[in-house]
Amino acid sequence: MATMNVSLPDAMKEWVETQVEGGQYGNASDYIRDLIRRDQREQERHKALQDAITKGLKNGVSDKTIREILKESRTQAKTTKHAL
Repeated sequence: MATMNVSLPDAMKEWVETQVEGGQYGNASDYIRDLIRRDQREQERHKALQDAITKGLKNGVSDKTIREILKESRTQAKTTKHAL
């Protein structure tokens, strides 16, 4: 495992120490790794959303009614839910 030194303002250092003292993390490194993992997941979700928006914009305007779109969406959601 690689080592990285990070400088923090006193207030942030105290925050990290408080999180560790709370017992959820074994040490400051555990806390920082958890923050990085959360940020990675958030970035992945953001990219997936942006990709979906871009795809939607490229597809243009639908000729379906709102009711048709909602019905298809609900059906797809139910199918996806059962597949999980």
